[in-house]
Amino acid sequence: MRDIYILGVGQIPVTKETDQSIRRLAADAVRAALADAEIERVGALYVGNMLSGMLSQQQHLGALVADAAGLRGVEAATAEAACSSGAAALRWGIMAIASGLHDVVVVAGVEKMTHTDRYETTRALATASDWETEGSKGHNFISLNAVIMQEYIRRYRVNRSLFAAFSLNAHRNAITNPYALFRKEVTILDYEQSRIVHEPIRLYDAAPVCNGAAAVVLAAGDKVARSRAGRPPVQVVASAAATDSVGIADRRDLLLLDGVMFSSRRAYAQADVLPADIDIFELHDAYTIMAVLSLEAAGFARPGQGLWLGVDGEIGLHGRVPISTMGGLKARGHPVGATGLYQIVELYLQLTGQAGPNQVPNARIGMAQNIGGTGATVITHILKRCD
Repeated sequence: MRDIYILGVGQIPVTKETDQSIRRLAADAVRAALADAEIERVGALYVGNMLSGMLSQQQHLGALVADAAGLRGVEAATAEAACSSGAAALRWGIMAIASGLHDVVVVAGVEKMTHTDRYETTRALATASDWETEGSKGHNFISLNAVIMQEYIRRYRVNRSLFAAFSLNAHRNAITNPYALFRKEVTILDYEQSRIVHEPIRLYDAAPVCNGAAAVVLAAGDKVARSRAGRPPVQVVASAAATDSVGIADRRDLLLLDGVMFSSRRAYAQADVLPADIDIFELHDAYTIMAVLSLEAAGFARPGQGLWLGVDGEIGLHGRVPISTMGGLKARGHPVGATGLYQIVELYLQLTGQAGPNQVPNARIGMAQNIGGTGATVITHILKRCD
């Protein structure tokens, strides 16, 4: 396979309200990425999205966004893998270049979620659960994550308040991210006094419903003539995917994310690295319990110990395993189909030294992990700065 590099990135601010159509949201991110890469044409466009057919009555986003972004005529398609749709689209782009089908592609993720009432949006999101055994029985992702979090508290005999460290870290980092939805500090008192949305999950344990779009331009190594504006080249050194049962009742262990474990191990093998080599881990913190379990299943902590990485300050910008460095899903926001691309954009900014106040010192290797559902689809990418 050919080496693959990121040429440029683009993103738009995550919002709660927007009067823009879904095609315009995506097109703005695509045009920003093309401008950043200083190119006008690509061989293909791949779009990650989960909900547009249900919430916007609009499928066929590939062609729609290509036209809106001035790319009429290119190959275009839409990838859907629940909340990991953005990473799935990125994987398509990587495979297209690795196989030799294309030399340069642009990949985008987009979601518009706030123009419908909360019930309709929540019900649409629940279609990524096992509808027969979960969604149709009244479960949604808040209640499913509550079941998992309650079991963690019971099994490891920990205080619910310890999860606050993950929320506080995300919000602290989002303050200086101009694209983040929540740019405000959250204190432990704010966390403790926030309402319980589903026992034991508090408001600050869950990512918000929002809108957004992000995009990256990928190119084969032999097409990368130079690094733009003196930036070090950033190579995609791993792309790996794995699955688990969609319904949590079918898991071999409720607190072991097998999809994360398998996806991470495959990515480590591809990149020839170990967890200790990862300088930044942009994990899927849609819920604080998912952040904890991801750290454990990806090999950064033993079962039952992931929570303490947050408590001990090891997940901060200067910690052993920096996570949510630009706010993560919790504070930057989680526009589901776009999240996987926001993660990649943020890793690229970190690895090229463009993260400003959020910069992780001497970051060379970053890992992004995008999860669909409660862990049923897990897609992991590892990026490396080459200089």
